[in-house]
Amino acid sequence: MAQTYDSAPVFDEIEVGHELPAQTFTIRRADLVRYAGASGDFNVIHWNQRVATSVGLPDVIAHGMFTMALAARVVTDWAVDPGRVQEYGVRFTRPVPVPDDDQGALLEVTGKVAAKLDDGMVRVDLTATHAGAKVLGRAQAVVALG
Repeated sequence: MAQTYDSAPVFDEIEVGHELPAQTFTIRRADLVRYAGASGDFNVIHWNQRVATSVGLPDVIAHGMFTMALAARVVTDWAVDPGRVQEYGVRFTRPVPVPDDDQGALLEVTGKVAAKLDDGMVRVDLTATHAGAKVLGRAQAVVALG
């Protein structure tokens, strides 16, 4: 469930090291189907377990861009206005296997203000993990706090 905030963070009130509220996202196979429809990415490794395991994957895996988008929600929820996010990038380091059950896969995301930049901007570093392993590397967002 998304965090809700009454007001956006203010640049002068934020310090390096400020931690954004952590969030945990549950990813189920039905989410992959919906994401495939929205994105047009129907790659078989995201829905067919037999094919996914035949190419060396542990199971059907979540779309990398879906994982990236979920992680970004920690920043957009904190910033209140998603338009404040000026830059966002990640490196995909590990897949997120999604079992065919009711529990799905858990993606845990934390964020921390790593730097205060010029013009009221901050850089937020994110950590996204599944089953204790990092699934995104160099996950960073630049946010305008004004």
